[in-house]
Amino acid sequence: MEIRGVRLRFFVGGTGDPVILVHGLGGAASNYAELAVSLARRRAVLVPDLPGHGGSTAFPAPVGMAGFVDRVELLARRVGLWPAGVVGHSFGGPIGLRLALRAPDGVTGLVLAGSAGFSPSTKRAEQALLLSSLLRPGRWVAPHRDRVARSRALRRLVLGWGAADVDALSATAVTGFLAGLELHTDTATAARALIVDDVGARFGEIRAPVLVLWGTRDRQTPIGDAYDYARRLRAELRTIPGCGHLLIGERADACAQAIDSFLDGVLELDEAPLQGEALG
Repeated sequence: MEIRGVRLRFFVGGTGDPVILVHGLGGAASNYAELAVSLARRRAVLVPDLPGHGGSTAFPAPVGMAGFVDRVELLARRVGLWPAGVVGHSFGGPIGLRLALRAPDGVTGLVLAGSAGFSPSTKRAEQALLLSSLLRPGRWVAPHRDRVARSRALRRLVLGWGAADVDALSATAVTGFLAGLELHTDTATAARALIVDDVGARFGEIRAPVLVLWGTRDRQTPIGDAYDYARRLRAELRTIPGCGHLLIGERADACAQAIDSFLDGVLELDEAPLQGEALG
């Protein structure tokens, strides 16, 4: 779908209350290969490739975080899946937070899964993030994703940076994490947007219920970030033992259970009658 100069590729499936799955920096909709299917058993699921990622084209002009937020919201509105719950993994976390600020009545519940935002916290980390986005080393691996999925040694070599338990990744999860890498056209814009964005100053304005979902062995966004998010957002915190940054693939089943339980609770809260209504 063409949205303000960007042609977005997206996937939809399932019926029920809508949920939008937003992938991370350098990721793609396929990162949710297993989790999306699990959630679609009970919900209408929308999974976009962010601008410059996967099968979506790049922005026609330089933008900040607002450019990503704008396209995700407009896409959800056009396909009729709005308001919705939002799940943001890594870079998708700040997008979800900005969505909740921009459209407080549109985000029914927000799940921050290994969310970026507090990290990178040093100039060296910021420079490494931007350099990786410019060089895109994953594009050389992506064509061999099926071979990587079949080899325990290659899985560890290629995905050991983000998965604490690489052996827990199914072949579907491995190919899902690698499939979009050869299609990216511009991930550096997302890296720059993440580096300069500071949504933390507005945490007090967020009205949507929030679930912080984290792997206990995440080395990219340390568990300390999860506690900071939960404290500052007054959010529920759930951790998945033995998982790293790629928890949405490492333990898609546990993530689906946590997300379903959280969003069901949000819905029950919304549907609960006010005391005056009950008495009336």
